[in-house]
Amino acid sequence: MIYFDKNTTLFLDRDGVINKRLPHRYVASWEEFEFNEGAVASIVKFDQFFKRIVVVTNQQGIGKKVMTEETLHGIHKKMLKTIEDAGGRIDKVYYCPGLALDHPKCRKPNTGMADQATLDFADIDLKNAVMVGDSVSDMGFGINCGMRTVFLEDNPDEVDKSWDYEIDFRFRDLKEFAKYIASKE
Repeated sequence: MIYFDKNTTLFLDRDGVINKRLPHRYVASWEEFEFNEGAVASIVKFDQFFKRIVVVTNQQGIGKKVMTEETLHGIHKKMLKTIEDAGGRIDKVYYCPGLALDHPKCRKPNTGMADQATLDFADIDLKNAVMVGDSVSDMGFGINCGMRTVFLEDNPDEVDKSWDYEIDFRFRDLKEFAKYIASKE
């Protein structure tokens, strides 16, 4: 069972969690961005249970020059507007444009995006936070930050690798996780 209170912060990965992952490609435009089934409604539900909701996403497509930071900001602006129009919220989106080969501090599983979130929001306590993701780097990020971890098992490339981590919870998708949380209220 996941225990949390209204002071808990929810960290969400983006690709594969909020929107459909494009295998071996990057979501490089709003036209390529497609919300996962039930993701928006789940985020609306999360608003009732979490003090802060932030997105942490590796976006090395910028470093590879597949898209620009301006394009990424445009995608995020439309994503946030869709969620807000449905009655939900995301307090902030953090992203790392760096290449995996360069091992930047901001890139998950490193803790840079969480470090920045705690600077931006002094009320975030990483020991009272939950990381939801669909990759081993997401789980490593959560563990490295001292968070509880939720692995979404809808990414077949990552499921076998995920057993190497002491993951707290596993769900099929964000919708299943939201249903679980609502049932514990």
